[in-house]
Amino acid sequence: MAFRVIMPPLGDSSDEATVLKWLKAEGDSVQKGEQLLEIETDKATVELEALDTGTLRRIVVSEGEVATVGQTLAVIGEPDEDISDMT
Repeated sequence: MAFRVIMPPLGDSSDEATVLKWLKAEGDSVQKGEQLLEIETDKATVELEALDTGTLRRIVVSEGEVATVGQTLAVIGEPDEDISDMT
């Protein structure tokens, strides 16, 4: 079952962050706990990890773009799964 990678609460009173770098590309296999991307707030750079295992099907927020807490950053699922309603 596909799931969204969501921008988490950042805890430093910031409600947005910039996606610095994706560490995986669309189509790559992802393991639970593996680092997916780096984000930057006005105070820190943080690596976000996968919360489940699957294939990185779609990157929704590209490098250099700003995302807000709760926004979908990417979709992880099975290679042949329909994710058209996941962004």
